[in-house]
Amino acid sequence: MYQLPQKLRALTPYEPNTGVYTVRVDANESFLEPPEELRRQIAQAVSALPFNRYPDPCCTVLRQSFGRYFGVDPSLVVAGNGSDELIGLIFSGFTGPDDTVVTVSPDFSMYDFYAQFNGARVVRLDKSPDQLALDPDRLIQLARKEKAGVVIFSNPCNPTSLTASAEDIRRIVEALEDCLVVVDEAYMEFSSGSVLSLTAQTNNLIVLKTFSKAFGMAGIRLGFAVASPQIARALDAARSPYNVNAMTQAVGTLLLRHKDYLEECSRTICRSRDDLYHAIEALAKKYPRQLSGVVNTTANFVFLRPSDAEELFRWFGDRGIAVRKLGDHLRISAGSPSDNAAVLEMLEEYLKGKEPQA
Repeated sequence: MYQLPQKLRALTPYEPNTGVYTVRVDANESFLEPPEELRRQIAQAVSALPFNRYPDPCCTVLRQSFGRYFGVDPSLVVAGNGSDELIGLIFSGFTGPDDTVVTVSPDFSMYDFYAQFNGARVVRLDKSPDQLALDPDRLIQLARKEKAGVVIFSNPCNPTSLTASAEDIRRIVEALEDCLVVVDEAYMEFSSGSVLSLTAQTNNLIVLKTFSKAFGMAGIRLGFAVASPQIARALDAARSPYNVNAMTQAVGTLLLRHKDYLEECSRTICRSRDDLYHAIEALAKKYPRQLSGVVNTTANFVFLRPSDAEELFRWFGDRGIAVRKLGDHLRISAGSPSDNAAVLEMLEEYLKGKEPQA
């Protein structure tokens, strides 16, 4: 009888939250819909495609548009079916059973998944519960001690929402010259300190970007890896042919030509984030026993620590609001004004109800 490979036997499918909710602030998506004129241009671009032909296997025009937008050489850019495909490709191509991968915790859980799925040993650097900030010196020391082949982390961090400085990232890359350093900048459009330009100056850095957050195009599944010529060529050779479909290429190319619109999207989301953060911070001061910590966010979400994360998570869900529970914290994405208002109303109702009666 055929037996599944060992690595597949205990594997369970990823199960996103597919429930029906009035407010969805659990996936860090953009709450902004493309305006009607942009939708018209998208429809026009897609309708002109030769659907009977394979898409451009090199994503030439798309990579050129990305290069112009971000000021990088298009030859250093590799496009993927979301940054998830590229993360998986990095681990399948750059790691094996004899390799060690260093991640940090808390961070995006899929880094550990892809590394372990490809047989690598994962060593985690636990952040201080009081600080949650990335400590570059501790990371460098751990990577050296464990002889890591790959170090990967998000910046700004998902879920802590904190950003490590470009100087700290440069220090990590330079100190670990024999190690591949992968920096996932999925949320950098809400912060500052990108190290995208550093990819042209080093041979051990990959920077990941995505269309799913600030650019508001999670539905088209588009991500990019930017790296040195040697690494970019290797990633390009390892990816599947025609990995980015023609419709995604067309929409991505069109969107990158609307720089003013994309930058305004980032500013609008940041204003929503700041409003949500300050309101939750005020509630934390009002109800300190029930809400002990709110992280000063630099992403498009707020990371908070209630006295009972599971109870509050269920409270929101029972009232039609989807948030994300991560250990003893909740992560709440910035939403529209009405989304934020609903979240804050339900949060205050919960906190007030938990206060001891006089």
